[in-house]
Amino acid sequence: MPNFDSFEGIKINIYNGDHLPPHIHALYGDDEVLLVIETTDIYAGYLPAKQLKKAKDWLKQNRSDAATAFKTLNPQLYAGNKKTTQNPKRKNS
Repeated sequence: MPNFDSFEGIKINIYNGDHLPPHIHALYGDDEVLLVIETTDIYAGYLPAKQLKKAKDWLKQNRSDAATAFKTLNPQLYAGNKKTTQNPKRKNS
């Protein structure tokens, strides 16, 4: 599901097989920016100021759906995050 949404010439993509931190790709023409889902901070790339503001506003409104989609498309990133509470007993000699 690369194309998650489109508006005013901006495409919002979320890819499977991607990397952390959870992020969206916002594309406008030949420009692309990666925005961190949790904070809307720029992770990499560039968009013109007007389109960047619109992409960030979109992300603020759709943060939960974007986070769910990213996690669904990238389960390999979360498979090893289960903490174990097992405490192995140590034998004294």
